[in-house]
Amino acid sequence: MTLVPAADAGPRKKEVIFAGSNWEGTVEVIRPQRKYSRITQINVIPDIDERMVEILTDPVRLGYFLAIRMLVGEGNDQYVDDMYTTHDGRLLIASRPSLADVVGINLRTREIVWRFVVDGQRSDHMAISPDGRHVAVSASTGNVVHILDVDTGEEVGRFASGDSPHENTYSENGRKIFHASIGMVYTPADNEAVPILDSTKGERYFQVVRASDNKILKRIDMGQKLTEAGYPNMSAAVRPMALSRNERKVYLQVSFFHGFVEYSLRRDKVLRVANLPNLVPDMPREEYLLDSAHHGIAMSGKGSKLCVAGTMSDYVAMVNRRTFNYRLLKLGLKPYWATTTSDGTRCLVSWSGTDTISVISYRTGREIKTIPVGNHPQRVRMGFVRRSWIRAQD
Repeated sequence: MTLVPAADAGPRKKEVIFAGSNWEGTVEVIRPQRKYSRITQINVIPDIDERMVEILTDPVRLGYFLAIRMLVGEGNDQYVDDMYTTHDGRLLIASRPSLADVVGINLRTREIVWRFVVDGQRSDHMAISPDGRHVAVSASTGNVVHILDVDTGEEVGRFASGDSPHENTYSENGRKIFHASIGMVYTPADNEAVPILDSTKGERYFQVVRASDNKILKRIDMGQKLTEAGYPNMSAAVRPMALSRNERKVYLQVSFFHGFVEYSLRRDKVLRVANLPNLVPDMPREEYLLDSAHHGIAMSGKGSKLCVAGTMSDYVAMVNRRTFNYRLLKLGLKPYWATTTSDGTRCLVSWSGTDTISVISYRTGREIKTIPVGNHPQRVRMGFVRRSWIRAQD
């Protein structure tokens, strides 16, 4: 679990919350204080007219653009999947799925200062290195993860993935990247009564990558590991993950599963599986949002609790990490992500169906604040801005 200490902000910088609204193409900037007030909204697609001219005059790009809208975007274009700031608070870096790119936006001028076009036709989840120098971005249809210089947007490395590379998480010391590919989530072959159809989902792996040279150290078939542990016919597709502080264990969500998996990185085996309530037992798996029963998991700073987004069941589960006892919170519709604040005391959950963010106390397991945001919030991240910039917004 990588938490950026608030002390790293320094006297000239301030730590804030960023919430990306994917279908709207905006990012809300929010004060992480008692009132959780909105500072401003950033337009992540100031160049949309130029990008649309390119798309409309390229039949291949147009075909993928429309496919993303219908198959992945639920009838909407996807304009901001993930975002981070540079450690100096100068740039906002955002992946834009429908535009197949990553951009660096100057927060002061709100202009794009660099743009990187990913391999294939769609950009996805990202991760920023602990030292703030690099950002790893998954190229969904390119089956590769790009490593970019945050200041210039230039590619400084890459590594191969399975089908549909998705989640990326750096180790706390920055030496490793934990990566997962989720396969063909937009295919209709989701019938659990016909296990052979699972093979149509493509290659899905959990990977451990050495960050210094992007060498793949381990490539794990999580479906096979689950079978070996006595859990057959579970998906191999790893969704979001949360690392323990010592990085001996990782907590993984997998496609179609209402709960999560506890996996030992040192022993390379499944230790336990946590079953959480399925509140939509009659819903066909074909109707699950991109195969996700759950999508979003975070760990408290002390490592004693997990905050789990039960996407299809419309709840957040606050889970005791030792016992797996849980408390359910129903605060909105379609929770899509969970992030721990850098002081480790609170969980931030996006509700994509009700366009809000919940601030939840790990100590009490209760909601502290509901924050309205834009259309279809997905990723929520902590980041830095300059104090002079905040004053300029007032």
